[in-house]
Amino acid sequence: MLIKTLLNRCYPVKGFIYGKVILNNTRITVKVKERKGSQGLCSQCKKAAPTYDHLKERCFRFIPLWGYLVMLTYRPRRVSCPQHGVTVEHILWANGKSPICTPFKIFLSHWAKYLSWQEVARQFRVSWKNVFESVEHVVEYGLKHRNLDNINAIGIDEIQYLKGHKYLTLVYQIDSACKRLLFVGRSRSAKTLLRFFIGFGKERSKQLKAICSDLWKPYLKVVKRKAPEAIHILDRFHVMKYLNDAVDETRRAETAQLKRDGYEPILEKSRWCLLKNKRNQKTSQLAKLRELVQYNLKTVRCYLLKEAFQHFWTYKTRYGAERFLRTWTTRAMRSRLPEIKKVAKRLRKHQELLLNYFSVKERLSNSVVEGFNLKAKLTMRRSFGFRTFKSIEVALYHTLGKLPEPPITHRFY
Repeated sequence: MLIKTLLNRCYPVKGFIYGKVILNNTRITVKVKERKGSQGLCSQCKKAAPTYDHLKERCFRFIPLWGYLVMLTYRPRRVSCPQHGVTVEHILWANGKSPICTPFKIFLSHWAKYLSWQEVARQFRVSWKNVFESVEHVVEYGLKHRNLDNINAIGIDEIQYLKGHKYLTLVYQIDSACKRLLFVGRSRSAKTLLRFFIGFGKERSKQLKAICSDLWKPYLKVVKRKAPEAIHILDRFHVMKYLNDAVDETRRAETAQLKRDGYEPILEKSRWCLLKNKRNQKTSQLAKLRELVQYNLKTVRCYLLKEAFQHFWTYKTRYGAERFLRTWTTRAMRSRLPEIKKVAKRLRKHQELLLNYFSVKERLSNSVVEGFNLKAKLTMRRSFGFRTFKSIEVALYHTLGKLPEPPITHRFY
């Protein structure tokens, strides 16, 4: 089969024909010509206009074939547009002055989901900038054409992406219909989250049934203002994180105190047996835990209170959960454990948000969000970090956004 036949079958371009094919040691060059009698399109209004003259020949990278570089060469026309005057024609297979064909951009963006951008550039002999522009092209199309209707539940969280407390605000769709990234914003401020709700729209915000987040005050403030009708749920993951932090802080303080008083360092190397779920603990960690619970230590009492709170999530009704929470917080406040008392005060203050967990038929939490956050961190780590916010924004939308891709006549694998 001739290469021209293959190109005409896989990627026909209306108004143009594939001409002479030249095969060298490392590349295949295909000359592209305008079809006889066809007119070029104005690059600004995309309307047909008569040809004014031709520019110098330009080369465009196409998808490699059998290990050969494939180049399309074409002399762009300048057209005389009645509205915009003499201008360079709109080239259907490339955007602006980009030397990369649109099918090749989609091809590169596909591989950029699985490999680092630097590795994609190395394997297909392009620059890192070419890979970035390819992914950006696909993401811009996807953001423009994605459907944001019928979203019932969202999760809000933040991740650190640079040293020095540089955070990203991430908003995900977490309902059963679809789970995807909806928004990436720089910093974790109220203004950042406001930008999401402004872009999301008032009508869609009114249709939200549930929102999961932690106790970060700017998030609470914006959610109350922009989506007052939605049930705001205090995330289960973060509640247990607060309790784990209380246990860990108590353990550290008591370890130091035992060392100062000259007692046996019984709490050394006990961090993970106190923090990990029992189902995930090793045999040695379970043995260490059985040894610790024999002592009347502050850390052990804090740990037992944390484990007792796990029963809260097993309730079926809001009434039962509220009664348990009232009992547990009373015990915590009488425990004379400063760290656990801080958590109890926090839960009492935001009791309604915590009990909203039982007000939704589908038990929602930010567990989906934490899974997405892990993928986001892996995306950054795989590329050894990104220097600019724009780069990481494009990469996260591309990997986690489930965006529609630009139409193409043939799927290249």
